[in-house]
Amino acid sequence: MWKKILDWFGFGSHGHAAHAGGHDHHDHHGPNGHTHGVIDATIATTDRGIWAIKWSFVILAVTAALQMAVVAISGSVALLADTIHNVADATTAIPLWIAFVLVRRKPTRAFTYGLGRVEDLAGIVIVVIILFSAIVAGYEAISRLIHPMPVAHLGWLTAAGIIGFLGNEIVAVFRIRVGREISSAALIADGYHARTDGLTSLAVVVGAIGVWLGFPLADPIVGLLITIAIFAIVWQSARSVLTRMLDGVEPGIIDEIEHSAAHVQGVQKVAEAKARWLGHKLHVDIAIVVDPGILLAEANVIVAKIEEELFAHVPALAVATVRIVAPEATGHHHAPDPFRVNGRLAQGLLEIVDTPDGERFRLRVSRHAEGLAAAVAIHRSEGAIEQHALVPVNGNHHLLQSEAAPEEPHEFEAELVLSDTAESERLAFRMMEPEDHHH
Repeated sequence: MWKKILDWFGFGSHGHAAHAGGHDHHDHHGPNGHTHGVIDATIATTDRGIWAIKWSFVILAVTAALQMAVVAISGSVALLADTIHNVADATTAIPLWIAFVLVRRKPTRAFTYGLGRVEDLAGIVIVVIILFSAIVAGYEAISRLIHPMPVAHLGWLTAAGIIGFLGNEIVAVFRIRVGREISSAALIADGYHARTDGLTSLAVVVGAIGVWLGFPLADPIVGLLITIAIFAIVWQSARSVLTRMLDGVEPGIIDEIEHSAAHVQGVQKVAEAKARWLGHKLHVDIAIVVDPGILLAEANVIVAKIEEELFAHVPALAVATVRIVAPEATGHHHAPDPFRVNGRLAQGLLEIVDTPDGERFRLRVSRHAEGLAAAVAIHRSEGAIEQHALVPVNGNHHLLQSEAAPEEPHEFEAELVLSDTAESERLAFRMMEPEDHHH
């Protein structure tokens, strides 16, 4: 029995079953996922989701209209507060719908990212609407506490409370069912929120019973309690909307991004992951570290696989920018600028790097002749030549490294000696240390 009750309120095993697939997506809205004015992308980008928003609006609007008629004849501030709450819930669909229409416009030279931020403005409008409704409801409740007035037509008042409950329950069942169809955590959470709103309507019935039992202040007290509930929604909604306006995202999104990228073969480390919302579309920027010896074609394959993983596992993703960055230097930070190799036998980059065994020459080759051999010849003072043969690292012929460290100072004239089975070439270069690291 308790399990059924918990599931009815959304705390059971199906309360947040947002995704039917095998991958465990994070619920981006937390345990109490409803946030007025911030609609999950699975709602906004799905015709079925938008259809659910429209019909929820119609049902709540009809419910509020019926309640408003009873408010006029009964004078109940508890019912007034509940009606204002339902009107605000229904009204929030209007700025969202306008935002969805504008968001679908194509980017222009003036608005190169499109009009996604319009949804943030809609969120602010919604917060103001809910705040205004809370102030009005609170004023009426406090006024009635100070200046009590009789509440009439208790039978109609009770019926209106039940109507409010039924209207919210219909919306709850509708949203939960459609939410599970389109795998939308937010729409499911909206459904359970509507179910909770139905209980505030039943509170109106409790107030009517209190008045009937001879306690006339029961009606404004219930109205005040409903007002407090509306203010709680204002706080939750404002925090969520402002977070998005300031480019904030839910931590679960970053976790999902890092998880998706880190499990792609060839990625050594996720150096940085950023995300921001533009309306209901997510833009992601991720920096990864890969083996410095791999070819450009291999790196492109890794980037493509990461993008594929991100689009498969991150809901609402619109743009994914994947950058390859160099590993962080460890210890030695005054290496000279690298030498770009562009010869007949090889192309690549020669540099002095830090390794677990100390400083080494490293040659990363993007193109090379068959059977390439390489060495660095450093011209020291008095005609001395310092030789460093470059050998493949772990059999990787695109990553060659010296077995010993070049002597200090790292400021010298040198030659990169390249050869294959048929010919050889010598590429002269000069390495200079940064000005603040001269020896």
